[in-house]
Amino acid sequence: MRKFDTKVQHLKYKVLREVARCAFEDRLSDCYTEIPQKIVKGPKPTMRCCIYKERAIVNERIKIAMGGDKTNPNVIEVIKIACDECPIGGYTVSDDACRGCLAHRCEDVCKRGAITFDENQKAHIDKEKCVNCGQCAQVCPYSAIRNNKRPCENACKVKAISKGETNEAKIDNDKCISCGACVYQCPFGAIVDKSYILDVIDAIKKSKDNKDYKVYAVVAPSISSQFSYAKLGQVITGIKKLGFFSVIEAALGADMVAYEESRELLEKGFLTSSCCPAFVNYIEKNFPTLVEHISHNPSPMVRIAKYIKEIDPTGKIVFIGPCTAKKMEYKKEKTNGVVDAVITFEELQALFDGKDINIEELEESVLDNASYYGRIFARSGGLADAVTQAIKEQGLEGEFNPIACDGIEQCRMALLKASKGVLPNNFIEGMACVGGCIGGAGCLTHGEKNKNQVDEYGREAHEKTIKDSIQVFEHEFPKK
Repeated sequence: MRKFDTKVQHLKYKVLREVARCAFEDRLSDCYTEIPQKIVKGPKPTMRCCIYKERAIVNERIKIAMGGDKTNPNVIEVIKIACDECPIGGYTVSDDACRGCLAHRCEDVCKRGAITFDENQKAHIDKEKCVNCGQCAQVCPYSAIRNNKRPCENACKVKAISKGETNEAKIDNDKCISCGACVYQCPFGAIVDKSYILDVIDAIKKSKDNKDYKVYAVVAPSISSQFSYAKLGQVITGIKKLGFFSVIEAALGADMVAYEESRELLEKGFLTSSCCPAFVNYIEKNFPTLVEHISHNPSPMVRIAKYIKEIDPTGKIVFIGPCTAKKMEYKKEKTNGVVDAVITFEELQALFDGKDINIEELEESVLDNASYYGRIFARSGGLADAVTQAIKEQGLEGEFNPIACDGIEQCRMALLKASKGVLPNNFIEGMACVGGCIGGAGCLTHGEKNKNQVDEYGREAHEKTIKDSIQVFEHEFPKK
């Protein structure tokens, strides 16, 4: 069974796997000589113009797999040498659709004089003069003028991607929310998220030398829809075989957040969720007047990590999930030190294979910390459902009228209405990725079936209420 949606993901994984293998075997110095030979085999190129360029690109992938550019604060990076196959984009005229009409409305509306006509009266756009305003496309009666955007630009709903000096994709860090949509959509794998697997491997190796020092894995509930070729219990056993002391559900943190967020909402009257770091970042950059309404509760990742650190202050915590934005969140000043590293499901697969762990052959372990409601945080609408349940369980009184925003475009519309005071709802659940966390860029697979698997995973929870899941966990792991 295929482990990934796309061949681009598989290529990225192969580099991560070999970097992980070298790190586990204490021979990172061999990466740049050994890995390009493994990835790019034979004398002939398979993907690029020449084998030398292919290997140069692999070397850039190795750098990002080992932490990337330390001077770039963004977790999303562009491999410039790999970003040269897409057309420049912008407005173009379709020869087949342009009828060479007499009206020439496109010419009349263009204030830059960018449109000319050939001997057949077919329109042409001068790229040197065109500013991509789109007015010509709006007035063309044949819809012959189209805006051909690059896949990364189409994927980026916050307009953070533009054309660099040498036509490569350029990311504006002041606009980027690190959601990773461009990473998943780039057909050439030229946009990649930095990896911190070396930090994870280092923490695991040190924990073996120091018996009093433990590494905890906090796994996102969307893990239930991943690793479809094995059983979830086998995945959990595999994580332990990597060297993690314990595996704990981030969904338990979601249970805790739902309880606390429900009280905060009814106290303040209007709230936006704080679980999705890309959504929070989007508010901070685009709707500053609404920042005060962002829930003061931390994300489920941070909430459960804080609890674990109170139990074991010397422990190290690694979050494993679908999200590239989490890699930005854990480095923020207000959360720094609580979570020690973040990796995606793609990177977890690389760790398994880098250490030659075949999870299909493992026995199953039990993972049962959270309730149904904490687990369904992984999909759009899950948080709103959980807050509804938390209000009911606590016997709270007050209006709760939520809106679940599925993807950053729906988030923008709700936030725009809220900023103008015309939103009828008093709680905005914001998910930057379409579908919620199950649509995250770091997922192995994406699709509608993932939502069904998350709901099924929720129904399998032993504890049926949020209150019970929190109480059972606090009883089993009391704070010191």
